Amino acid sequence: MSTEEFQRIVLEELKSLKNGQDEMKQEQQEMKQDQQEMKKDLKAVIEQTANLTEFKQEQQEMLDKINTLEIIVSQNWNDIAKLKAAR
Repeated sequence: MSTEEFQRIVLEELKSLKNGQDEMKQEQQEMKQDQQEMKKDLKAVIEQTANLTEFKQEQQEMLDKINTLEIIVSQNWNDIAKLKAAR
């Protein structure tokens, strides 16, 4: 093998390595973009979860108030029945 052939082979291999490196850089950039999109999506999910948690808490508080009102109304009906019976 002559020196020129050896140099040509080495240059071809180096070119192949450079192309592979360029492809890896491109893929890495795409992965970074995908990661940024996933971070945005995760942030949106976290915000939605917080909103749903707050909504659930508010609904539970309203349900507790309704239950309290039902008890009070029931007691009022008992008082009304006693007053009618006392006449």
